[in-house]
Amino acid sequence: MRVLVVGATGGSGRAAVAALVWAGHEVTALSRHAAAMTGPRVRGVDGDATDTATVDALVAGQDAVVVTLGISEDALAVRLRGPRRTAPDVRSRGTAAVVDAMRRHGVRRLVVQTSYGVGSSASRLPVLMRALFAVLLAPQIADTRRQARLVHASGLDWVEVQPVNLTDDDVAVPALVADDDRTASMKVARRQVGQVLADAVERDDLVGRVLAVSHDPRVRAAAG
Repeated sequence: MRVLVVGATGGSGRAAVAALVWAGHEVTALSRHAAAMTGPRVRGVDGDATDTATVDALVAGQDAVVVTLGISEDALAVRLRGPRRTAPDVRSRGTAAVVDAMRRHGVRRLVVQTSYGVGSSASRLPVLMRALFAVLLAPQIADTRRQARLVHASGLDWVEVQPVNLTDDDVAVPALVADDDRTASMKVARRQVGQVLADAVERDDLVGRVLAVSHDPRVRAAAG
């Protein structure tokens, strides 16, 4: 399959690109600094995910799109003065551009990473995370909620992936994936999330589902 990854240089984006390439897909990677990602079965394209013309041109000819947009700057600094290098509504604006382009070009499969705690999973957040969402991350969470609403109303074959707290741990075992907001812990490795995103590109049984993604430490212990 030909797959466009939007937000490809973030941690989850890179992990998704790697997992997609490993599965044999041809990947176009879009980010402001993605050109260096070019390699076997990968074409990196520098560009702004909120630029509709750029997104439209890249969506054409794809079989699926994976969206892993976010703000990588320090969360406290972003809350105090806003992001310096990224649009504050990059998640919803970028996803809206993707959805519009997919409709125009007849591309059906859309896989979007949002965040655990958006939608029905909000009631399962630990108290500390609820406080962080309400105070420190409030604008970003509000934009993520807008993003999720866009996805659900898109009319496309969508899958929403909601990871818990992301880490850079080198975890090779599969994540726990649940469509009922269940989690095994409140952390998950980006490598694990990348595999879930790649799997969702191919699996028809996941269409229309919201997937909570977490690391199960019992699986890690058994694998070790």
